[in-house]
Amino acid sequence: MARKKTFSDRLADSLPRLVMAPSLLVILVGVYLFIAWTGWISLSSSRMVPSYDFVGLEQYYRLWATPRWHTAVANLFIFSALFLLVSIGVGLIMAILLDQNIRAEGALRAIYLYPMALSFIVTGTAWKWILNPDLGIQKVVNGLGWESFVFNWITQPNFAIYTIVIAAVWQSSGFAMAIFLAGLRGIDNSVIKAAQIEGATLPRIYASIIVPMLRPAFLSVIVLLSYIAIKNFDLVLAMTNGGPGNATEVPSTFMFQATFRRNQMGIGAASAIMMLMTVAAIIIPYLYSELKESRDGH
Repeated sequence: MARKKTFSDRLADSLPRLVMAPSLLVILVGVYLFIAWTGWISLSSSRMVPSYDFVGLEQYYRLWATPRWHTAVANLFIFSALFLLVSIGVGLIMAILLDQNIRAEGALRAIYLYPMALSFIVTGTAWKWILNPDLGIQKVVNGLGWESFVFNWITQPNFAIYTIVIAAVWQSSGFAMAIFLAGLRGIDNSVIKAAQIEGATLPRIYASIIVPMLRPAFLSVIVLLSYIAIKNFDLVLAMTNGGPGNATEVPSTFMFQATFRRNQMGIGAASAIMMLMTVAAIIIPYLYSELKESRDGH
């Protein structure tokens, strides 16, 4: 005969739910409720203040008819493509080098990961000084005697977006390195030894065997860095504030400017929903593949 549960037993069973309830409530209100509210605002005629009428997709039509939004989307594609390619390449190379059991690996790993501990505001401010022609690299090189050296990309509309890429890669490549290194450390060394016995060189082993085995790590890095790229706001704000002109405008800065500077709350909400849909298009397939793989593994 089963023992009747006492109050203490029921409390113990319910304790995890009670502990999680406040966090769940905060997430429901602070995240999902505001997402729903933003979605409704994007379907209204809101301008300076919220309006709860319904105008359908009018704000989305206005958004995509705005040349500045097209510039922001184009900048996002340029930034994201270069940011992902360079961060993945640098991170993978650093991970492979650290995987060779070199001396001071712990210190080097900490140095590579240190930029991730900084906020994007700090990173952006530091790189703004470094790239400033009157303060940073150009001035230092000119002072060393190379007076014809010019590196003023941050002030040039055609090149300013690439300075954002430089700062973002510096901050995030160590993060990619950590994920790749974890993946490399999970590979059985017998695979490498067997390939070496067959006469394969170490570069060929990595190119043909090891790197293809890092597919889950690549997928994780691509998803996480894509999320960072799409929501990039602090770095642009600190380095260029969207300038010169709107040369470094991205969707997140466009949303901020439309909502709080140009009194176009409806358009700002529509741009926010477009960003949310882009993130969802990346995250949902990734989560689906992870859950499917987990079910197949069991």
